[in-house]
Amino acid sequence: MSAVLRRIGQALGTLLGAGLLVFGMLAVTPGDPARRVLEARGVTEPSPAAVAAVRDELRLDDPLVIRFGRWASGAATGDLGVSWRTGRPVTDEFVTRLPATLRLTGAAMALAVVLALALGTLAAAAPGRWPDVAVRAVSLAMLVVPSFVLGVIVLDVLVVRAGLGRVIADGTWATVFLPALTLALASAASWSRVLRTSLLEAGSAPYLRVSAARGASRRRLLGVHQLPNAAPPFLTLIGLGAAALIGGAPIVESVFTWPGIGRYTVEAINGRDMPVVVGFTLVAVVGYVLTSLVLDLVCAGLDPRLRAGRGAA
Repeated sequence: MSAVLRRIGQALGTLLGAGLLVFGMLAVTPGDPARRVLEARGVTEPSPAAVAAVRDELRLDDPLVIRFGRWASGAATGDLGVSWRTGRPVTDEFVTRLPATLRLTGAAMALAVVLALALGTLAAAAPGRWPDVAVRAVSLAMLVVPSFVLGVIVLDVLVVRAGLGRVIADGTWATVFLPALTLALASAASWSRVLRTSLLEAGSAPYLRVSAARGASRRRLLGVHQLPNAAPPFLTLIGLGAAALIGGAPIVESVFTWPGIGRYTVEAINGRDMPVVVGFTLVAVVGYVLTSLVLDLVCAGLDPRLRAGRGAA
């Protein structure tokens, strides 16, 4: 019980720190948010009186601490404020676009896990030989190419030239594969390298030599013994990578015109729409914290040593 309460306290502290950090960064960026709001509403040359009226409407002259406290108290009840550009509640804007983002990140997560399992087990099955070298080379290439560059290449080669998929994604399952694959490759590369290392470490356990002496095949040793023992660090990395997938969604969504929260947030950043930017940060952090908590419990269920350590603590 104390461990759960401690994790909840850490989660609340993370949320508070993330929101305060983003608020502080946006507060020191150049430009007047009131002027940006008026420009987003179609006023190309706002007068000083109009700018002052908007600043008073949005209460931008209040101290930063007061503005942050007002937002935090509302966020605790699900109220993320009102978008400065559209005038609609940020929560409503997110709820409208959330299914598309969940569809994209869920598909990307599934693809990343499948690719990581395939690449990691292939490399661990033949350490030092050509499959291992080839997998490590492919993983390195997947890591060093930025997602927006990869997205442009996929659009140009597969969509425009080869005619596979659509240039403009509509947020449905029919168009999710290419943007999800683009989002998943970097995570799959890093996860596969960690899985390979964990499998090789698990393969040096003494009980594996006993199982091999009893006639266990290489496939059985890998699937029945090594993989379950290598799963906890792999699952922990997936939990950490979930935040990276959510954080990388804005870039991929913008490249593929995916109608999700990420693309909407990029537009909000360009317009300095503070409630939307801070709201997206909160959503990303909440996703990270919840995923990490769930995976901690899963790892404890897979590894009896973790359960024993938690009970002793």
